[in-house]
Amino acid sequence: MVSTHDDNAPASADQESNSAGSTPVLFWAKSDIEQRLGFRGARFTRCNNLLTFLLAVVLTVAFYTTLLAVQETWIAAMFTQRGATPYFIIFFSFWSLSILFIKSRKLALQVQSLRLSIVPPDQAFILSTTTADQISARMVEMVDDPKHFVVLNRITIALSNLRNLGRVTDVDEILRSQAEHDESSMETSYSLLRGFVWAIPVLGFIGTVLGLSQAIGGFGAVLGTSSDISQITGSLQVVTSGLATAFETTLAALVAALTIQILFTFLKKHEEEFLDNCAEYCHRHVVNRLRVMPYQQESE
Repeated sequence: MVSTHDDNAPASADQESNSAGSTPVLFWAKSDIEQRLGFRGARFTRCNNLLTFLLAVVLTVAFYTTLLAVQETWIAAMFTQRGATPYFIIFFSFWSLSILFIKSRKLALQVQSLRLSIVPPDQAFILSTTTADQISARMVEMVDDPKHFVVLNRITIALSNLRNLGRVTDVDEILRSQAEHDESSMETSYSLLRGFVWAIPVLGFIGTVLGLSQAIGGFGAVLGTSSDISQITGSLQVVTSGLATAFETTLAALVAALTIQILFTFLKKHEEEFLDNCAEYCHRHVVNRLRVMPYQQESE
């Protein structure tokens, strides 16, 4: 994957001044959208399932409340008079959109951490076992908790191993290992969303089967009626209602699944680019500053 975002730009003057002061630049506890809404913030870009579920319930109720104002229209009939299937389609669609929205806000917060300059601007600065604590101190000054940010958590783990093992040559390997773990974690965070993208079209096909069953049953009733035009017309209404259920339910499901899949693809691409930028950030600000001191060479 190729990085396309310039998220590794040097920190601004305000950020540099804050890094030397006592006020953090980023507050995860106050900036994370789940924390602001009163829920426990999930790790990195993962979502709190309870929050997204409740958002889906609220949006579904709001959607059907809005349809009450236009209940005589075709769109209202499409979602309220075609059996129970459309209700599940709408609910799962809003649940998916809630996940996408929450993840996008959490990802935007994570991207901000790439604008921090955790390494002293002095080009002569060398990262070693003796200077690792300086980097840790700068991170604590810049954010409320580095472990809540992907890139800072990687660096925290690497510095911890550097202090414990005393081998600067292992830092690059540790960063690579943590990057693979973050990519795996990112993939699993989309599991529920993938399930919904699969389930919504299936619900549409279920609606199609139910609608066709209703239409075929109604058509059988037409064949069994007398030659009275009024009776035949009444029976044909059951047939047309079943066909409407079949085709409109499928239409709603396919449009919803297509919309969610497109948004899902764009968000996942953005998150993959973010992880690429994290790897580049670690290489530029950590790996490139590593030096093996003479006494370390002798001990190794």
